[in-house]
Amino acid sequence: MRHRAVLIAVAAIALCFSPIFLTRAAGAPQGSKPQASRQIPDLSGVWYVHGDVRSQFDFGEGSALLPWAQDQIKANQKKVNPPLLCYPAGVPRVWTEPYPFEIISLPGRVLIHHEYQHLVRQIYTDGREHPKDLVPTYMGNSVGKWDGDTLVVDTIGFNGQTWLDNTRRPLSDALHVVERIRRVNHDMLQVDITIDDPKVFAKPWSVQRTYDLKPDWEISEQVCEDNNVYLFPEDKTK
Repeated sequence: MRHRAVLIAVAAIALCFSPIFLTRAAGAPQGSKPQASRQIPDLSGVWYVHGDVRSQFDFGEGSALLPWAQDQIKANQKKVNPPLLCYPAGVPRVWTEPYPFEIISLPGRVLIHHEYQHLVRQIYTDGREHPKDLVPTYMGNSVGKWDGDTLVVDTIGFNGQTWLDNTRRPLSDALHVVERIRRVNHDMLQVDITIDDPKVFAKPWSVQRTYDLKPDWEISEQVCEDNNVYLFPEDKTK
């Protein structure tokens, strides 16, 4: 009887220190699938466009546009570029903005803090899936996982109110973006972006962006409204 009591006590202690117990005690969402404890690659730092900044603004030719998208481009010719009205750039367009961003690694998530409009993306890496009742947004809902040294980010849940880039190509609420973010070396970050929008493009297509580490930089305040001639047309100093 005494031996049985000892075994029960040992089992209880082992349970308290098990990865599942600790994860739930720390507040991880139910249904998440924690990965085994290991060294997470470090993407931290302030990053800025590598090479020619102007070449950053557009994503290039990409996949052929479907009829609905062709009509939307014509309609967009008469509209003001949404970021000029201080609407969020959205994903993947935020990668084309010529402003620095900082990657911050936290337990169970990675933050990308963009100087541009102070946009912040939360990429959950605790094993959770996208919520079933997503509220559509400009930046979408992002979940991530590690594939070796690469952070693979899956983003859906867009509101269809953003453009792809400066070419006025539209994006829809069916947009699905996958980003593969990795540190090529200590001083360079590579982002491979796959764009899949079945309402806009004939097939998924990919682009790549690279960024340089700026160890002496900090993210500054960038207030879109301070420079917006569309919101304040009477103020010629803006």
